[in-house]
This record gives sequence, structure tokens and C-alpha cells, in this order.
Amino acid sequence: MPAPLADDADDAVRALEPLLHPDGWALLNSLPPYQEQDALRLGARLREAGHDAALVSAALTQARLRARGAEKFGEFAASMLFTPHGLEQATRLPVAALHAERFARAGVASVADLGCGIGGDSMALSGLGMDVLAVDRDPATVAVATVNLRPFPTARVRLGRAEGHDPTETEGIWLDPARRTVSGRSSRRIHDPEEYEPPLSAVIDLASRLGSAQGREGFGPLGAKLGPAIDRDALPTGTETQWLSWHGQVLEAACWFGPLATPETPTSALVVDRTGAHRLSGGADVPGDPEPGALSDHLYEPDGAVIRAGLIGLLAQDLGAHTLDPTIAYLTCEYRATTPFARGYAVRDVMPFNLKHLTTYLKEHRLGVLEIKKRGTAVEPDELRRKLRPRRFGDESATLVLTRIAGEQHVIVASPHRDAPEAH
Repeated sequence: MPAPLADDADDAVRALEPLLHPDGWALLNSLPPYQEQDALRLGARLREAGHDAALVSAALTQARLRARGAEKFGEFAASMLFTPHGLEQATRLPVAALHAERFARAGVASVADLGCGIGGDSMALSGLGMDVLAVDRDPATVAVATVNLRPFPTARVRLGRAEGHDPTETEGIWLDPARRTVSGRSSRRIHDPEEYEPPLSAVIDLASRLGSAQGREGFGPLGAKLGPAIDRDALPTGTETQWLSWHGQVLEAACWFGPLATPETPTSALVVDRTGAHRLSGGADVPGDPEPGALSDHLYEPDGAVIRAGLIGLLAQDLGAHTLDPTIAYLTCEYRATTPFARGYAVRDVMPFNLKHLTTYLKEHRLGVLEIKKRGTAVEPDELRRKLRPRRFGDESATLVLTRIAGEQHVIVASPHRDAPEAH
């Protein structure tokens, strides 16, 4: 365990300090699995037993965060420390393992994790045997990361900033720039990469300095976690940016420099679902979006990572499909295909969007269990559901897809393919 922190530490550090003493750590680890409905009663019982109120509050807060952290860290969460913001921003451990594998495949033996947060990526890098220098600018976060990395003898933690980092300290660098501004209890997501801390231009410069320090032409082995909404035009040339989708949710765009990048592959998509991790990538000759055409027997909703990576044309080529509208990322073709990169539907019917006609159709077909999806329309699914009140029509199920076809608003009535990936 680390030593207790100085008296002049900020509020976040002070809140953690009771747990960094042996007695506090023992109390935390003695608590039963967290149950919200039992928290007040448990807190009162601990105070009655003579435990300090600040320690009880800190322990119950950590017990609650550990319960939440299990979704990202599995069984490791039961022995970790968290901050609320750190847990929210932390990389899921299986995703961090995918990052670490890039470094391992490139033969990188030591990595600086700049902006390490609570230590998720450092845990994965250390778990693959790399020497890790975990760096963060926030004292409370450094304290948490120190606790979380204690099982990994190849990891060390340091208070510091990514700006001005000496690239000769390690063979590789993983960097997670701050992409939110926090004010009080609220935060705002930053989309301009030059507003990141550090900005993307500084990341590019660091990759260049790393390459120079190693005698390489061009970039050194650096990976940077970017926001998934980043504009592809803002990405540096000579790199690979991979958008990652986790069970239908696009989590990140990781930019890989130097030997970590796949040659001649500016963009790629990594789709992680219940069957594993699936990669789609295109080089300079990746086909553009196909010409739109008529709705056919099957509809495909590409995964968000595929869309962000600009690989709709490649997926359409693989499926033998085309779009319905030049501005809408739905694909259609006459036959059924199985792909991890899109969710498939069998088309049952299609009609121009009209609330009265749609209500009549649902009633006639006893469609009362609806999944409602939309692209390219102002209609909101929740609002439409309130207006339709479908439960009154019956217990048959369908998916309603609200979209444009040849520029006009339509409703497609469809049924998901049975082997389709989980809903996005």
C-alpha cells in the first residue's frame, strides 16, 4: 500500500486518504457486495462499531464504484480503487488488452502510458509483460493508479504531464488525451482534436520525436486514443486510425503511429461482439459509397465503426449491396448474408411515412411489439411510439425503420435476421 498522502492534498485525495491506511484498506475489503438498499443501514452499523465517519463514507463510496467497475474490469474490480470520473473514462479491460496486443506484436518491450487515468491500459500492458511507466497529472488519479497497479511488478506510476515527456524513457508510448472539460458536476465532450489536452498536433510531434530518438524514419511506436467523432480529414497521414465498436457502441478511434500501424491502411474498423473481434480495413483503393438503388429483400444496418471509418463502400462490395439514398448509411440487396459488420433484416413491407396509414397497418397485422430505428429523419422513435401506442394492436413483433428512400420519407417494416448481432 502507498503511504498516506500529504495534508495539503486536494479534496479528491483527502477523500481517498482514509483507505490508504492498512485499517481503512482492511475495512473496505471486508465489506459485503454492495447493495444500494442496504448502504444506509450498513453505514450506520459501521459507525456504531466505532469506525470514523469519513472512513465509512470513503469505504461505501468505493464499494459502490467497485460494483459499477465490474462491468469494465470483471473480477479485478473487487480489489481496485476508483474515482467516479476515472471509472467513467476508463478503458474496458478487454479493450485495453487489444491495445496492448498492438505493442506486443510490434515487439515493444516498454511503454509510457501518458494520461493513465486509473490504470486500465497500464494493467493490460503490464499483463503482457511490458515495462510500464504510468503518468497522470492528477494526484488523486495517481494514488488510485498506484493501488490498481500494485499486482504488476513491471509497472511504476508517476505524477506528471504528457506535454514535454522525454520519449527516450520507453520504447513505445500510449497516450489518452483529455477530451472533456469538467466544471463542477457537469462535463462537456470536446470534438476539436486541437482542444484535446495535449492537442493532436502535440501527439504527432511526440510520435516524430520518438521516431527520431530511435533512429527511425518517420514516426515511432505510439498509439493515441481519440474521440470516435473525430473528422477523418484531421487525421495525420502515414498512420492507421481504427474505430472500435463494443457490442454495437462505438467507443473510440485509436490512432496508431510507426510500426504499430498496419501498412497502407489509413482507416479500419474493429467490431467486438459475442463471437469475438472482427476487423475490416481498406487501403488507398477502398471503394467509395455505391450508387443508391431500390429497396430489395434484405436491409443491412452497418456498424457505427464501419461508418466512422468510411468503409461503407467496402462493406457494400462484400455484400453485393447498394444504398437507398446517397446520404443514408443503410444497405440493401436481394439475398441474405451473415456479417459481423452489419445487422441484417428481412424486408416485409415499405410505405411512405404517414402516421394514419402506419397506425392502420399495425392494427391490421397485429403488430404491437416494435423496435423503432431511424436514419435521415426528424421523427423521434420515442415520440412516435407514444403516438402509435402499439401495445393495443396485438402481440406480433416487427422492426420499423424510418429513413429516406430516393429523398422521400418512408417506413420499412422488417424482421431481424435470427443470426444478426445484438441490437445497436
